[in-house]
Amino acid sequence: MKSRIVLYCALGGLPMLIAAMGAGHFAWWWLSGIVLAAAFVPVALFGPRSALGQFGVIAPVLAIITVLCTWSEALIFAAGFKEQAARNLIGALVMYFIVAAVLAALASVLKLPRATDSTVEHRSVASTIALVAVCGVAYAAYYLIFGAITYQYFTKGYYPEAAQTAQAMGIWFWAIQIGRGALMTLAVIPAIYTLRMSRWQTAIAIGVLIWVAGGLAPLLVHNALMGTTQRIIHVFEILTQNAPLGITAGLLLRPKPTARAASAPQSHGALGHAS
Repeated sequence: MKSRIVLYCALGGLPMLIAAMGAGHFAWWWLSGIVLAAAFVPVALFGPRSALGQFGVIAPVLAIITVLCTWSEALIFAAGFKEQAARNLIGALVMYFIVAAVLAALASVLKLPRATDSTVEHRSVASTIALVAVCGVAYAAYYLIFGAITYQYFTKGYYPEAAQTAQAMGIWFWAIQIGRGALMTLAVIPAIYTLRMSRWQTAIAIGVLIWVAGGLAPLLVHNALMGTTQRIIHVFEILTQNAPLGITAGLLLRPKPTARAASAPQSHGALGHAS
């Protein structure tokens, strides 16, 4: 199993070389893909058992967290990004949908999904909608606290006009951040509601996934907008914002198992033994 997981990560990172064909840095793009694939290992092992189901879990994370949310942040703060914004968005979406398809196929081909008797409990639709909004507000709070600390002590010199930009947007700036948090939460709901893991294990896996997909993996690669030191700072800044969001979403959206659900696997095993 370990060798298949290593193969899943190594082969899963290869589609990222599509970007390297135009930008260079092949080794860094492959490393970025390997790290990204590693974040989806819990999905490959304990998520949906079909390739289509795997794609349905992976694609929203990459499309929304890796592409849309990081793209929107760059659109606000990165000077010169707007000129190629539409082309960058379309190109990134195409590439990451390919990544999602490859990871989904690899999980199936390598027979990674494990057969378990675990059941996953879901919130009601109304509760889910309300908790997604709560997660959006929580993300805005994490963004305010850790973003302000990072800006004040580490990145102010890189973005001298960032504070004025945020102030000029007024309430809309925070509406955007709440919306980003809600969107990221929506992106991981398929994972939260299909991972056959305990509530806390799921929360930690989702926290790692949102951090890696929304920060660590993309920032491993050299780019024209940020230097190495700047990228390292943002990796840790995003850790303090995205990982808490993922843990919060996992704990809120996965209800505590009821006594009935907890005894279901044992009952199933007992029936199987009796038969």
